[in-house]
Amino acid sequence: MGTDVYLLGHDATEDQRLVRQAQDLANESSWLFDQIDLPVGARAIDLGCGPRGVLEQLSARVGASGTVVGLERGADTIARARAFVAERGLHNVELIQGDARATGQPPGSFDLVHARLVLVNVPRPEEIVREMVALARPGGVVASHEADYLPHRCDPPCAAWDRLFEFFEAHSRDHGVDLFVGRRSHRLLREAGLTDIQVRPIIHVYPKGHSRREIFVDFIQNVRAELLEAGRIEARELDGLMTELKAHLAREDVLVISHLFFQVWGRKPGHAG
Repeated sequence: MGTDVYLLGHDATEDQRLVRQAQDLANESSWLFDQIDLPVGARAIDLGCGPRGVLEQLSARVGASGTVVGLERGADTIARARAFVAERGLHNVELIQGDARATGQPPGSFDLVHARLVLVNVPRPEEIVREMVALARPGGVVASHEADYLPHRCDPPCAAWDRLFEFFEAHSRDHGVDLFVGRRSHRLLREAGLTDIQVRPIIHVYPKGHSRREIFVDFIQNVRAELLEAGRIEARELDGLMTELKAHLAREDVLVISHLFFQVWGRKPGHAG
């Protein structure tokens, strides 16, 4: 049943979540770009940039003489990204609507090819990785920031969380999406031809009041209509589970453990001619 559709959709609610995510993950992305040492004047592309992604960070790093391309598939999302770029005056950023598997950009034309939390939401992630490597110039860098759902749980445990995750995992699997792709992202990059692979694992806890504490609630809300349409669960039961989960997460004594994130980067063999 696998499709090319982004698992969490492209509606305004998801775009708002992605804006918050860009803010939440800004420091981690800055750390990654520090390791890459992207020079002024470089060309960089952010695949699946969403309404914001890392466009502003890359714009500042490559400077007025550099170029940043943001690629996004959803028409409404790319419109919001264009509004953001215009608002911030990011004159060195170009936005294009397209598929991360076949971007239409010239091969070997970027010093940095980056994607964050894309592979965990789409089928056939290896095809995107191959396109990423193809887009990098010889000697250029490909960087990935991906999630693995393995540790994403709460403590004390919650039966509603566990039940909803069963539905969410089955829904993802039926759409060809691997919720645990983070752990093998290093292998995907290596198999696509990169060398000098580096890996940085990241994990967090989300106490009460943290902006990402209810991220799993957001995900279930994103796919609610599809869960109901597929007959996986009745609306009354789904609403009851969501009410139970939200009440659990509102407790001071509940700890929410994040996904396990993997920042992985490597270099394309060869030297620019």
